[in-house]
Amino acid sequence: QVQLVESGGGSLQAGGSLRLSCVVSGFRSSGYCMAWFRQAPGKGREGVARIYSGGVVTYYADSVKGRFTISQDNARNTLSLQMNSLKPEDTAIYYCAADLSFGGSSFAGCSLDAWGQGTLVTVSS
Repeated sequence: QVQLVESGGGSLQAGGSLRLSCVVSGFRSSGYCMAWFRQAPGKGREGVARIYSGGVVTYYADSVKGRFTISQDNARNTLSLQMNSLKPEDTAIYYCAADLSFGGSSFAGCSLDAWGQGTLVTVSS
């Protein structure tokens, strides 16, 4: 059974850092395109960062480039998102997603079709 479970969200002030984690079960994440998305209050879901080829190839949305880092721990089958220099506009529910080739939301060359339940990040000014 495929499962993606996020953790690490929280509330903090602007300028701070958080590390989100996504524990994957049911498949080896290193063999698939994986991504982080977010959905801010009242807005649509947007892709934040994508990784594939066992963690070699990454892509970042312009809004987070230079501040966020996506990574994979292949031994633990875990996806992470290190978020630095957080801004109030980063406030959102963050979702871990995988491209399991069933078709889904397109982002940076992947079609994400498996999703976690999300973890809330709140950044205050």
